[in-house]
Amino acid sequence: MTLDATDRRILDALQKKGRMSNAELSEQVNLSPSACHRRVQRLESEGYIRDYVALLDERKMGVPTTVFVEITLQAQADEVLDAFERAVAKIPSVLECHLMAGTADYILKIVAEDTEDFARIHRQYLSRLPRVAQMQSSFALRTVCRTTALPV
Repeated sequence: MTLDATDRRILDALQKKGRMSNAELSEQVNLSPSACHRRVQRLESEGYIRDYVALLDERKMGVPTTVFVEITLQAQADEVLDAFERAVAKIPSVLECHLMAGTADYILKIVAEDTEDFARIHRQYLSRLPRVAQMQSSFALRTVCRTTALPV
């Protein structure tokens, strides 16, 4: 399936406000409510829309500290990568884990209450990850821009 301009307008609108009603969405993208509903259902069934979520405020949730951790493994064999990925997926504070090209093998995005909480996360989880050769942590001082919206 290819996306036309109307599909892209629907996706753009839903990325900005996923809880809007079908009537609101159909008005915003200039479609009848029934045609809009059919398109959204098709976009969902085709996998363009993966899910609907609530984005929580880190400060109000008590985890305002963001830490990026670069990890280099001792080896890059499939079984080493698989074991690392299974272990890191179990860490509750890890929001993202990316296999990288470059100096580090992985980069993790972690949230914590503060530096003491990050030290706990490091002791309890990160230091126990399998086959880690090197770890470099960088604390975000301020978030300049952030979005979950993909360009459509």
